Parts: sequence; structure tokens; C-alpha cells
Amino acid sequence: MDFILASLSRSEATSTNLRRRQVRSFLKRLNKPPLATIQPDGDIIECVHISKQPAFDHPLLKDHIIQMRPSIQPSGMYGEAARPFTQTWNQNGEKYPDNTIPIRRIKEEDVMRATSIAMFGKKMRGSHHLHLGGATDGHHYGVAYATGDANYYGTKVTINIWQPAIATSGDFSLAQLWISAGSYDNNDLNTIEAGWQVFPDIYGDDKTRLFIYWTSDAYNSTGCYNLECSGFIQTNPQFVIGGSISPVSIYGGTQYVCDYLVLKDPVVGNWWLQVAGNYVGYWPSSIFTYLQTGVADSVQWGGEVYSPQITTPIGSGHFPEEGFRKATYSRAIQVVDSSNSLKPPNGVGLRAPLPNCYNVMAGSSSTTSCGTYIYYGGPGCPQNSQIEVM
Repeated sequence: MDFILASLSRSEATSTNLRRRQVRSFLKRLNKPPLATIQPDGDIIECVHISKQPAFDHPLLKDHIIQMRPSIQPSGMYGEAARPFTQTWNQNGEKYPDNTIPIRRIKEEDVMRATSIAMFGKKMRGSHHLHLGGATDGHHYGVAYATGDANYYGTKVTINIWQPAIATSGDFSLAQLWISAGSYDNNDLNTIEAGWQVFPDIYGDDKTRLFIYWTSDAYNSTGCYNLECSGFIQTNPQFVIGGSISPVSIYGGTQYVCDYLVLKDPVVGNWWLQVAGNYVGYWPSSIFTYLQTGVADSVQWGGEVYSPQITTPIGSGHFPEEGFRKATYSRAIQVVDSSNSLKPPNGVGLRAPLPNCYNVMAGSSSTTSCGTYIYYGGPGCPQNSQIEVM
């Protein structure tokens, strides 16, 4: 028996060492040589020349010429007077070299937490909320979606920022926008996503972080979080995608918010991301299929958790009925139409498959900056609670 145990132990050690060598080789390709390094609050932020960022490893972007701004600014933008959006890495006014962008360095332990190198930085298939038949795979949500139009050229939304307590390291909680086209069932779904999330398995901590995501094949092999694969091109040196956000909202107290805008450049066709009024970068149209020459057929906003035990909260962890300063919200919701104008959606549909655990409600105001808004979230479901599936 001792011989068998010793053999198993040696085999496991050999397997682990092999994986570590593979991970280090992967990181040499992913982490680009920096011109400067900043180390704030647990993260390593590397300033990489804009032309050397991970995006240009994509075979379709080898000869890509960087677009520094959208061709045309959309008309009709409005929003509440947001407080400045701050990230931990630059709160001390760090200086960085010209023509660089800050990138969160991926560490060996980050990749080792993934189920495999191939799955690092990727969502588990099944995590796009409106394409699920139910909530049996561990993904739960409270979301709203635009109705009344066939085509969407983008969306803008203001989301308040929280730091939900994650029940287990494999769980996550987020608030975001989704832009999509194609079919999940046919494996050709294209999505663009942006918002904030808490996800220990990805980041190694429970901090609230700015994140983005994309896929062009229903989360099968393309796309990733942040800059953890080739695709998204960052142009703005003020933001760390995947970097922590501070401060966050206080229950019953000060609310910290951030505006997000994603829109299709009507001339070039790239999909631009704006955060807190600043263009951050873009998803080149060439990395997509449906979103390359076409536009989105679905736009959504709201919250999602991955929590098989239904114990991780969405947002503040309080139900939408509690309202302002207590529940999570997405407000000043707008969509971009074919004339490159922002307008309120014609209609809003709601989905919350487990309303006893996480719910969503919608409203609108023409007299305040709220415009079209939703409140959403909840604490999850305590053990043995009655779950009503809608």
C-alpha cells in the first residue's frame, strides 16, 4: 500500500511540474515586455507599448492599424452626474511612459487556478443568461432586455458599484451590459460584455473589478475576459481592464457609479467601449461573425452569479424592492439606433428565474436623470428555502 501511495504521489508531482512548465511557457507569450512596472495593492501593473499589447497576437489583426477614437460621436447622450471612477492602481498619480497602456500582469497562480490552460480567462459554456432554459447549471440572474427593435448599434448604462461577498472561490457575482447577435444553440453567438465583477478564481481575491468579455462562437473557443487573450485593443492609458475599483457603494449611504457605453462605429465598424465618459478601446469588427458586418439583435442589462448552492448575492445582496441606496441599479439606460443616436429602449422585458433568491424590476422617469432604469439583485437562497422557478 505504501508503494502504491508513493507511486501516486510521484505521478501527481510529475503532472503538476509538467503543468507548471506549460503555464510558464503560456505566460511568456501572454505577458508582453513592459517599459515600466507599478505594483499597487497586490496587482502588478505593467506599462506595455500600445503596439505590443496582446490583441495583436490574433491572426486577423497582424496588419491592423490602431483606431484611436470612434469616427463619429453618438448624439443624445445623457446620464446622471457620476462621481469620478477610480481604480486602485492610479490613486497615487503614478507616471507611465508615453504610448503605453497599463495591463494587469497574469501570474502563474492565476493560470493554475483554471481547470486548464485552454480554459484560462474563459467563461464556462452555459453562462449567457438569456440563452439558458433554466437555472440548473449554477448560473442565476436578474436581468432586463430591450424590446421593440430588431437592430441595436450599442447601449449606454449607469451602474452602481458594489462588493458582494462571494460564498466560495469558484462563485462569481457581477453587474454588466450584454450586446449579442447569433444563436447560442447553433454555436455562433457573438457577445460583447462590460461591467464590474467579483471573481476569486480569476483574480485571486474578492475585490470588485472592471471587466470586459467577448466571444464569437457561444463561449466555445473564442474570446476571454479582459486582455487575457488576443482581441480587444486598448487605446486609453487611464484604465486597467481587470483592475480593482475603489471606493464601492455603501448600503443606505453613498452610491458610487460608473457609466458604460458600447457602440458600433458607423464608418469603420469596430465596437467601441467607453467607461466613465472616456473611450477605453475597441473590439475590432474582424474578430466577430454576426457583429462584423451586422449589428446586435439583443441588448441586456443586469446582474448574474455563478453559485451552484445559490448562496452568493447579486449586487448589494438586497432585493430590488428596497430601492435607491440599498439595491443594485442600472439606470439612464439607452440604446444606439441606426442614425447613431442614443435613445431610451422602446420597451423592456424582465427575467428572473429564481425570484425568491434574485429578482428584477423596471421603471422610467422623464423628470430625473434616471430615465429608463432597473433595480435587481438579492441575497441568494438560504439552505432549505423554497425556490420558485419562473
